[in-house]
Amino acid sequence: MIYNSIIETIGNTPMVRLNKVNAGIKGEILVKVEYFNPGNSMKDRMAIKMVEDAEKEGILKPGGTIIEGTSGNTGMGLALAAIAKGYKCIFTMADKQSKEKIDILKAVGAEVIVCPTNVSPEDPRSYYSVAKKLNEDIPNSFYPNQYDNQSNWKAHYETTGPEIWNDTEGKITHYAAGVGTGGSMSGTAKYLKEQNPDIVTVGIDTYGSVFKKYKETGVFDEKEVYPYLTEGIGEDILPKNVDFSVIDHFIKVTDKDSAVMTRRLSREEGLFVGWSCGSAVHGALEYAKENLKEGDRMVIILPDHGTRYLGKVYNDEWMRNHGFLEDKSYSTARDIISGRNGSFELSVIKKDDSVRSAIQLMNKKGVSQIPVVEEGNVVGSLTDSKLLNKLIDNPQLKDAQVSEVMENAMKFVALDSTLDVLSSLVEREKAVLVRDHLDQIHIITKHDILEAATK
Repeated sequence: MIYNSIIETIGNTPMVRLNKVNAGIKGEILVKVEYFNPGNSMKDRMAIKMVEDAEKEGILKPGGTIIEGTSGNTGMGLALAAIAKGYKCIFTMADKQSKEKIDILKAVGAEVIVCPTNVSPEDPRSYYSVAKKLNEDIPNSFYPNQYDNQSNWKAHYETTGPEIWNDTEGKITHYAAGVGTGGSMSGTAKYLKEQNPDIVTVGIDTYGSVFKKYKETGVFDEKEVYPYLTEGIGEDILPKNVDFSVIDHFIKVTDKDSAVMTRRLSREEGLFVGWSCGSAVHGALEYAKENLKEGDRMVIILPDHGTRYLGKVYNDEWMRNHGFLEDKSYSTARDIISGRNGSFELSVIKKDDSVRSAIQLMNKKGVSQIPVVEEGNVVGSLTDSKLLNKLIDNPQLKDAQVSEVMENAMKFVALDSTLDVLSSLVEREKAVLVRDHLDQIHIITKHDILEAATK
């Protein structure tokens, strides 16, 4: 068959049976290998759908510019569509994304603007905000906004879902996929459940993301949000493409478990896949261990290709430095907390307490930094050096409430955050917080990291 352009080759990706990493699990585990798309990821499906729908609606006109915030794969799909249809592309990306993703987008003619990861979505420096601002400033531009654009989930409802149903001859009992923008999970799940309401859908989330807690409680808990390394899944926002009503369960996966499984898929199954693929398979298999029975058939989406991650999960040195290889012991936040042997009690001050009482508490406890709380939630922080400067400028502040002088709240990090991650955050944030398995909060300072590094 001869195609008119590369975008006509999108879809109809193969289904492959897992044989080794699922050892001991009942039922059949199949994976849909999306790196067979021309842009090497499943994002090609929704990228072309968003572009063509925008053309139909008159939003995207000849000679226009496509502007999008992306983790890389959506950008590649949009870039291929732009090449075929004659558009320009500008993409914003968070600085945690791999260099390979940035270089690939540049290779297909896109302009890439790298933005900081550890800022809120509303911050003008975030890759969400920068993309929106460019769209406002550049005439004849189109901002697809993959997070809220309904063409995202519809692309998978129209293609991925039917392909899975046909490939399995309708004999699918479970569907699992990572959840980021939500399109591939929600659109596919919606289609499959319309064919058979008994199909169980499992969304894979990462620690540091809000999805699992929100699904189970209906509460958007900012305590769940903290920096993580895995690319392509999880969010600190609730995209409109995430339809929680068609997702039955969520499983969270750590950065380490995800990275290790990604490498196993390559070495044991011959599937050279991306990082979030490891998340999807590890999480799905954790669910399958307890819930699948003989005769069941689970399908897992593998979103992208391993070439995007050669400098990270496929790099032994990078893996060792993050404590993800078993041949080197590398301290984590969990190790720092365990080393305290339960003797540590976090000192906090209430938002409506006086500055004078905060100073007295810090002196009594011998601490230079202290979290500020309100109704059990961390809402701010005090640092002795900055507090001193404020008091020198205005001595009357000692009788004011803490809320008048407090700084931003310290960031929460994952228990398995390694020393390099902790060090980079503490350098910027002065101290970080971590919540243990008993939901107790601990503070980690530069001193704690130095002590752990010299053990």
